[in-house]
Amino acid sequence: MDRKKNSTRRFVVILAVMALGAAYILGKAIQTMSSPMREYWEAVDARFVSDSIPIPAKRGDLLSDDGRVLSTSLPEYRLYLDLRVQDKDSLSRAMTQHFRDSVVDNHVDEIARGLARIFPGYSPRYFRDKIVEARRKCMTKTNGRYPGPVRLYPRMATYVQYRECKRLPLLCEGRFRSGFYGETVSRRTKPYGQLAARTLGDLYPDSGRAKNGLELAFDSILRGTPGIMHRTKVRDKRVSLVDVEPQDGHDLVTTIDIDVQDVADRALRSKLKEKGVNGEIGMAMVMEVATGDVKAIVNLKRGADGEYHEVHNHLVNDLMEPGSTFKTASVMVAMEDGKINKDTRVDTGSGIWPMYGRTMKDHNWKKRGFGMLNVTRVLMKSSNIGVSRLIDGAYHDCPDRFVRGLNNLGVGLPMHLDIPGSGTPRVYMPKKDKSGHWMLPVTRHGKPMEFGKPDLAWMSIGYTVQFPPIYTLAFYNGIANNGRMMKPRFVTRELADGEVVREFPPEVFREKMCSRRTLDAIHEILDSVVMNPEGLGRPARQDGGRFRVSGKTGTAQIADKKGGYHNGPVRYMVSFCGYFPSEKPKYSCLVCIVKTGMPASGGGQCGPVFCEISQYLMTKDMYSAMPKGSGVDTLGRADVARGPRAKAQQVLDMLGSGARVPAGTGTSETGGGVVPDLRGMGARDAVQALSRLGMKARMSGCGRVVGQSVAPGTKAVRGHAVLLTLK
Repeated sequence: MDRKKNSTRRFVVILAVMALGAAYILGKAIQTMSSPMREYWEAVDARFVSDSIPIPAKRGDLLSDDGRVLSTSLPEYRLYLDLRVQDKDSLSRAMTQHFRDSVVDNHVDEIARGLARIFPGYSPRYFRDKIVEARRKCMTKTNGRYPGPVRLYPRMATYVQYRECKRLPLLCEGRFRSGFYGETVSRRTKPYGQLAARTLGDLYPDSGRAKNGLELAFDSILRGTPGIMHRTKVRDKRVSLVDVEPQDGHDLVTTIDIDVQDVADRALRSKLKEKGVNGEIGMAMVMEVATGDVKAIVNLKRGADGEYHEVHNHLVNDLMEPGSTFKTASVMVAMEDGKINKDTRVDTGSGIWPMYGRTMKDHNWKKRGFGMLNVTRVLMKSSNIGVSRLIDGAYHDCPDRFVRGLNNLGVGLPMHLDIPGSGTPRVYMPKKDKSGHWMLPVTRHGKPMEFGKPDLAWMSIGYTVQFPPIYTLAFYNGIANNGRMMKPRFVTRELADGEVVREFPPEVFREKMCSRRTLDAIHEILDSVVMNPEGLGRPARQDGGRFRVSGKTGTAQIADKKGGYHNGPVRYMVSFCGYFPSEKPKYSCLVCIVKTGMPASGGGQCGPVFCEISQYLMTKDMYSAMPKGSGVDTLGRADVARGPRAKAQQVLDMLGSGARVPAGTGTSETGGGVVPDLRGMGARDAVQALSRLGMKARMSGCGRVVGQSVAPGTKAVRGHAVLLTLK
């Protein structure tokens, strides 16, 4: 009987304990679902269950004309530490918090020293304070809320630095166990540094939006389409599920020849630094005659450090008075209208000539001028008096006909170039008002501007008109192309995974600039400017005359901010624009230098730069055209298998070989068609080696290549990517 009573008591006790447990669980559930606990857990849950999270697409690359990478995207990281645990499960939350606290207590100095080793610019004390700050934030509320994560490192970390951080205590654990994570930011990088940097363009560092240049012009192609994913918790694990895959941006093949770009950059940079030049701004541009392809475009400006940098696209954006290079267009208009021919003579006097109350001077006026000249010699000597008298005599009573003739040549008409922000020409058409005065369709200080009597004379020699220097080159390129003016082209193809999906064909801007008669005459005159010993353009020709060059010099005084020419130090833009070889032109080239004070000579200061560029191009074409094994080593090019190109060039110069190392020449000792061994190479050389095989490079880290995802000797597949680990 007693045994039966004891069993009943035990049963009652067990039942009571179970009832109390059930009541406790139910109470906790009600508390959890009620406010404010419900709001807290909903906020926590929102961190782990999210809808429509964008997945960034990889931005396409900008490639040179032979497929070498000019601009690509690399990952960088913002590093954060958040030591407060957020978990619905109280037991799991307590365990994770205990783990973090214990590791910080026992290893904070080790972590700080490790971070200081990875980021040498900061001391262990700095990182220790950051970790302590993160620890304090996880325990203290501010205005009823816990503060956000601590930025562990104030700058952007590379992939290699991020991976090194993941080797340290606590940081080596996963994000949700350690509280350490890196926020990925895609950074645009240019393997060739400043070469053509302003034309290629940039992205805004924070938003990643296109800022300028080709990056902005072709942003819709390059940026791709972001994907969509959502995060959720499955079996106590937080996972990301992709709803829509991102569509990576397409690559663009530009017209830039990086070897020509390098030669033009170095030649111009060297000239700007010469004592007699001391240039403020330097510009050089090379176009392919038949297509209008821009093979090189250099924009250098002297900085506060005395060095020259690519800061602004002067060639495309800046409106400048062209000066004497404009005289060719003036003479062509008069020839086309039958007003003059190449043998027409004009008196230039003693170098000084009155023009409607103003004085026109030739550059040799102190030597008593040129006297009588024919049209050919007028351009050979670049006589201001000769051109202005010819044009004023022909069009003084009808200046509108002269401007209309310029437009017929394609001069002064907007080309709508691919580069955003490109300048619009200012070559205004004069019109007579009711009182019979010639007026311009612009105002100054609220009043219409008059086209005065001397204005036509000054317009004919390149003043009172403005357009970007690239327009000058397009004009001379049209002359070289038998009167067919091409719109400058910067991009030729759009690629997806190495395959062409769209082509951008050359565009004709002016099918026929002038008659054959005028064209033949101007060809002969421009050849004389350079090849005749008396021509001012003779510094642009090669010694020995292996090929002929045609062109025109230019020297223009630059107006001050008020539009005047007589206040303060005198600034000049000197230039030379031409094409080669004269008999069958293949390339045209423009070189401009902005400087203060004398001497100022387009032929003497820009001609030698033109000469160096033209010699390289002609040598390069000969090298490319010759069959293998035909003694190409004598043509002045040297390939480098590995190592910095600048040091290789220095060795060749010391040996007196006269050879030149093209930018990014061969970096592999492996035969063609297979992936080379890239280990030990710099990033630039490795990217170039893969580009030659039609493959892409994906880089992580900085320094030299220590690993590659595709083994050396593997058959190369066009469009495939190789992950390069740099250290």
